[in-house]
Order: sequence, then C-alpha cells, then structure tokens
Amino acid sequence: MGDSSKASDIHMVQNFIEACLIHYLTKEECMIALYKHANILPVITSTVWNGLEKENKEFFQAYEQSKSKGVRMSKEEMRQLILDISEESSGQNFVEWRIKSNQEQSARGN
Repeated sequence: MGDSSKASDIHMVQNFIEACLIHYLTKEECMIALYKHANILPVITSTVWNGLEKENKEFFQAYEQSKSKGVRMSKEEMRQLILDISEESSGQNFVEWRIKSNQEQSARGN
C-alpha cells in the first residue's frame, strides 16, 4: 500500500470521526461505531482520534468541558469547531457536506 493510499485512508477515518463528533459520540462510542459500520479497527480509530486531539487541543478541550459540565455544545458551535479542523486539514469540506445533507433530509421530513 502506497503513502497516498495510507493518507487517503487516514483522511477517511478522520471524516468519520468528525461525523461522530457532530453526533456527540465519545471516543469509545466512535471506535465501536466505526468498527461495526465501516469495519475500521478500533486501534486505527483511536490512533487517528489521538492525532486529532494533539493537533486540535482547543477543540477537544472545549468538547470535553462541555461534556463534563453536562452541557453539550450547540450543533452550530460544534459545526464551526469541526469546520475549522476540516479547513485546516483538507481542501475537501466533508463536514459542510454532511450538514447540508442532514438539513436536506430534515426539510424532506426524513
């Protein structure tokens, strides 16, 4: 497997993690969900999650603080924080696409 394929795989896992964060999943819940639904080994999800935590300390601190206080960030706050991550790490804005997709589904009543 070439380096570009590995980078693509890591980016795919990152995108899945971002979707998990939007739905307020914990790291452990995300690891289970990605293993169950995308056949991604928990060690891979954990490794990518840990990398995201290192690169985006402020986001994860805010995320953990909101969870520890029993208060969740609003979806808009979460969206903005994740967009900041996405824009810094990639030209493709997966999160924006997911949000638009969810809004369209809501508008259709799904």
